[in-house]
Amino acid sequence: MADDVNMQTSSPEGSPAEGAPAAAQASQETQAKQPQKSARRKTAKAAQQDQNLEQSGQLLFEKYNVNELAVGDPSLTAYIKMSRKAYPNLFGRRKYKAYYLSHVDVVERLISKLMRGGTGKKISGKVIRRKGSLQGKKLKVTHIVEEAFDSIQKKTNRNPVQVLLEALQNAAPIEDTTRVRYGGISYNVAVGISSQRRLDVALRNVALAGLMSSFKNRKTLAEALSNEIILAAGNSPDSYAVKKRIEVERIAKRAR
Repeated sequence: MADDVNMQTSSPEGSPAEGAPAAAQASQETQAKQPQKSARRKTAKAAQQDQNLEQSGQLLFEKYNVNELAVGDPSLTAYIKMSRKAYPNLFGRRKYKAYYLSHVDVVERLISKLMRGGTGKKISGKVIRRKGSLQGKKLKVTHIVEEAFDSIQKKTNRNPVQVLLEALQNAAPIEDTTRVRYGGISYNVAVGISSQRRLDVALRNVALAGLMSSFKNRKTLAEALSNEIILAAGNSPDSYAVKKRIEVERIAKRAR
């Protein structure tokens, strides 16, 4: 009888004891869900902020759209990079990666080609001595390129970035020559050029044309650069970059 009484008295007292762990477990699950919800909210907010930043930086120099550009040469498509930044600058972050230049914005590469020091080399009969006026001054050259793009838009009423891409396609040579020594005799042999080098040569010639045109001249570097890009985009023989392409391809044709 005593056992029966004990069992009867213990059963009502045991029911709350069994419900307590269930309530505690439910509260723990609720507390565990709250950080997950807050984490999701933070992730969604960060994604929205990134999207807003990306949308705000889609215009180059905050003026020119780079989303609707067409590259007519398929071989250059993989190496022409257009970043979604108002002022493209990679700060050399991918310097030690393979094919580093293929990850750099093409406008930034043009800016880097213009940052020349006082080399004093004779180019096309002219000795270019910049005396370091552009060496290391990337912000200054960036504003020069921006001014050149403004001039291109006024003269052609087109997107200056698209005009630059057309100029690079027309200034990129297809063939070149290399010197081979065989049996004590050296002679030139025609060779094909890789797509990356084609773009490198085109950028270098366009930049040199602007520097030479503005050297000992009243014409500013921005005006000279804009004129060269417009001439090269029209495949004009008056363009220095187009002349160099024709000359290199003619020499390679003779060396076949």
